Amino acid sequence: MIVSASLLTACGASKADAAKYAVPLRDACDRYSINTPQRLAAFLAQIGHESTSLSATAESFNYAIPALMATFPRAMPFALASKYGRQPGEKAIPLDRQKQIASIVYANKYGNGPTESGDGWSFRGSGLIQTTFKANFKEAGDDIGVDLVKNPDLLRDDPQTAALAAGFYWINHGLNTLADAGNFDAVTRRINPAMAGKPDRDKRYDVARKALGLS
Repeated sequence: MIVSASLLTACGASKADAAKYAVPLRDACDRYSINTPQRLAAFLAQIGHESTSLSATAESFNYAIPALMATFPRAMPFALASKYGRQPGEKAIPLDRQKQIASIVYANKYGNGPTESGDGWSFRGSGLIQTTFKANFKEAGDDIGVDLVKNPDLLRDDPQTAALAAGFYWINHGLNTLADAGNFDAVTRRINPAMAGKPDRDKRYDVARKALGLS
């Protein structure tokens, strides 16, 4: 399958983002056998949701206090959420506090060090499918030939790295097989067991299928 800028714009990306990602995504799809309309529709729908139409490649921690507690109930009890969450009158949480939130909620998980290591921020959800945690950055980097532990910003800033890491995630989680079966709910569940964002993912899937001539 040929991934073109026009296909990406049909799936919701801006012209600028479509132009930026067309070749990297084409390379990723070739490398990871995302090479049928069914596979590509599911892939584009999921990365479109995770990256807000290819426009966002870094997880935000700009949470209101209740949302911070709901999203990270164990790591962010009321006392901490009240301290770090978005305060009345704030349009956005300052970057230094977002870094603190990430460092707390992702500490000591999947290769990340303790809060003071800052790993939670360095290895926050990144790329087109929100690769998270040091161990997963390393695994993706080993496959695509980039040291993402030493250079985690590449996953957020370099389109080729972001696209290849998304393709690796896709194949590593067996998502081509689920896409072949037309089981898009199972694809979503494997990416996000809580099925967060299901309506948007489903809508994007319908749009991608139409753009690829499947419906």
